[in-house]
Amino acid sequence: MNEPTTRPTAPLVVHQLTPVAPATMHAAPIVPVQPGHIPAVASVVLPDGRVVTGYAVAPAQPEPVTAKPAVSRTAVNVALGGVGFLAVCGGLLLLTSFIAALTAFIGQLIILAAVIFGGWIAVQVLSASGHHGGTTVNIRKAVIKRNNFHG
Repeated sequence: MNEPTTRPTAPLVVHQLTPVAPATMHAAPIVPVQPGHIPAVASVVLPDGRVVTGYAVAPAQPEPVTAKPAVSRTAVNVALGGVGFLAVCGGLLLLTSFIAALTAFIGQLIILAAVIFGGWIAVQVLSASGHHGGTTVNIRKAVIKRNNFHG
């Protein structure tokens, strides 16, 4: 199964690298490019006779340096955060005042209801019909044998 197979071998070819002399490049002419216009194709002939064709590239322009603002953005953010915090604190103060007033109002309503209900109960208890005070006891057919009391 794993028997070696014989294949025909080709003659071995060794390639030697040949050094290439550095080419001195001539500066390619810069073609001005109009905005919205397709640039012209430029060709450069190298010293060894090769021709390189392509579009001329305008040199890169450095970006203008932007001026830094007089005030730091961090300082502005901290100041705005402080103003927002003060606004929230004022709102919370009003909210707590409202809750305190509402609690006092509810407490007064409870006390008023207790006074009215208590007065009603007192009137009901003190104004019992038919009794004007004292205790009335009806004794009938009382017989006391020792003192000879017959009622």
